[in-house]
Amino acid sequence: MNAEDIIIAPVITEKSNDELQAGKYTFKVNKKATKIDIKNAVEKLFEVKVLNVNTISVKGKEKRMGKTSGKTSSWKKAIVTIDTNPSEKTYLAKGGKEVKVSKKYKDSIEHFMGA
Repeated sequence: MNAEDIIIAPVITEKSNDELQAGKYTFKVNKKATKIDIKNAVEKLFEVKVLNVNTISVKGKEKRMGKTSGKTSSWKKAIVTIDTNPSEKTYLAKGGKEVKVSKKYKDSIEHFMGA
């Protein structure tokens, strides 16, 4: 699955807007996508460091229009927590050498509702 096939659309609600300050972004995702697929897709598309992914399967609701009744489709929602303060990571390699990893990550997703 491509990254574009996994992330369908952002979910924009009052609650999701309040969580933007904490670095939590909400997306509508493919129903077959796993947490690892979602993490890799968000990191690839938006160039951010993902710390945590929570997924929720949203059930369809019964709806009525006059006499006829139907059901809305079920979908999957993912709440992705990103690193809002990316910094260099240092660790000890073989032989006790100190190695720094400094990959450039963004601290927010700009395309998400103009944030």
